[in-house]
Amino acid sequence: MATATATSQPLRFPSQSLSLSSKLPLSSAFSVSLHPRRATSRSRSLLVFISAGLDAKPTVLVAEKLGDAGLSLLKDFANVDCSYNLTTEELCTKISLCDALIVRSGTKVTREVFESSSGRLKVVGRAGVGIDNVDLAAATEHGCLVVNAPTANTVAAAEHGIALLAAMARNVAQADASVKAGKWQRNKYVGVSLVGKTLAVLGFGKVGSEVARRAKGLGMNVIAHDPYAPADRARAIGVELVSFDDAIASADFISLHMPLTAATSKMLNDDTFAKMKKGVRIVNVARGGVIDEDALVRALDSGIVAQAALDVFTEEPPPKDSKLILHELVTATPHLGASTMEAQEGVAIEIAEAVVGALKGELAATAVNAPMVPSEVLSELKPFVDLAEKLGRLAVQLVAGGSGVKTVKVAYATSRAPDDLDTRLLRAMITKGLIEPISSVFVNLVNADFTAKQRGLRITEERVLLDGSPENPLEFIQVQIANVESRFASAISDSGEINVEGRVKDGIPHLTKVGSFDVDVSLEGSIILCRQVDQPGMIGKVGSVLGEENVNVSFMSVGRIAPRKQAVMAIGVDEQPSKESLKKIGDIPAVEEFVFLKL
Repeated sequence: MATATATSQPLRFPSQSLSLSSKLPLSSAFSVSLHPRRATSRSRSLLVFISAGLDAKPTVLVAEKLGDAGLSLLKDFANVDCSYNLTTEELCTKISLCDALIVRSGTKVTREVFESSSGRLKVVGRAGVGIDNVDLAAATEHGCLVVNAPTANTVAAAEHGIALLAAMARNVAQADASVKAGKWQRNKYVGVSLVGKTLAVLGFGKVGSEVARRAKGLGMNVIAHDPYAPADRARAIGVELVSFDDAIASADFISLHMPLTAATSKMLNDDTFAKMKKGVRIVNVARGGVIDEDALVRALDSGIVAQAALDVFTEEPPPKDSKLILHELVTATPHLGASTMEAQEGVAIEIAEAVVGALKGELAATAVNAPMVPSEVLSELKPFVDLAEKLGRLAVQLVAGGSGVKTVKVAYATSRAPDDLDTRLLRAMITKGLIEPISSVFVNLVNADFTAKQRGLRITEERVLLDGSPENPLEFIQVQIANVESRFASAISDSGEINVEGRVKDGIPHLTKVGSFDVDVSLEGSIILCRQVDQPGMIGKVGSVLGEENVNVSFMSVGRIAPRKQAVMAIGVDEQPSKESLKKIGDIPAVEEFVFLKL
């Protein structure tokens, strides 16, 4: 049995995505050596070393201002070109002469940039957390490692969140503008106290937990929502983990600290505002896109939201005529979360160390794109890689809100000996599927175990040994999440865990078991799971509801305990059904529960 925290065999430098060839164009200043390790019962892997030629220092282009301490570290190792405010054309012209590029949030590192590098660019360093401005797919395709600096600005962002919280509660910005306009309106700017109020922290990672600590010091009652936050860590600082709906319904103040992903985009919208306590106050120092800004204006106008304090926006800088920015109940700052002298220096050092380390061929814990995979392993495991990620995505979506995911067990059914099946890539992809849907972290073979450990997620692996030919690497993969509640009760196995199982059929991943029910549905598009009373006409009724909305059904499978007893229907759909259609499915009398899962 292996765990996610076990030391993995190192791959010294990532080069391309899992679907690409292993060819890597390199400049003459670099050389690559492939060193096969001796096959043992513990490892069968390749080490990839990239080293600078003896005749040339690497060149690092710093495209946005970086602290002096970081520049000093870079200059000790490389030739450093500090060229700021470059146009896209100027950047593309310079990049073919550079081995590394360092940017902040203002420079877009597009596919055109990677193509213009002609294979020489080896590392892109993002001085900060978010990597929205870097085309990760293009970076991976062109053999370029992307690293970020996720820890140095944590305190600065938390402090700014608290500053906005207090400034909003006491109308500091509005009162300041009033006094400077020659007015003295004490009665107009009466604020509210923070003591005894409930603060809901949405996203309990590094910044969110630091905000919670500081809010506790101000006498606030702090609750939090984050499906990956360990309950014991939250309890240690006096914070209760709750579901998303409970958090927004009971909060006097809401502070946002989640990443911008497909799952969190416009998470605060008309529907969620309607569930909030009237007069709630909202702080956002995370990402602008997590709030539907038009819906926020409507909530402010209606009085559902009393005030908002915002450091980030969907479009930055926002339009000058933005109704949100100009709203008298909104306090706005120009993305200052990381803007302290200390944070700027810390970020500079962190990203410089990561870039230098990568140029030396060392693995960076902050790498955010995929590493090189030996071609023979890639070719054999490719269909199972897709299966592994999708099983992880399905399993985590079955977890009910407020149930922190801490223990995951993965079982591989195989006829091969333990030393003849390298599962590191599969484990990494399961970790990717579990974490990425609600996280800004990009999980790959380099950082999967580290990322899981940082989130208190323990992944254990076991092999189910089968008789038969070892020609095929795997028969099936099973993923179980223990000690959680499920959004779909039928996904709970007889032993009490959320259980999903899948196989590869004709090169396509299939879901073959949910809980204790056998199903067979292709893992393409998205899936609807329904528990129903097994009776004639059910497939037709559900199909008719989807057909009325022109939702195409790709696969449908029913697994049952016995005739006329309970059954689980698994439906593969190409499009996402509307809420109305899903409600119609739930209203069918024989349907006992259902869930929609996005892949």
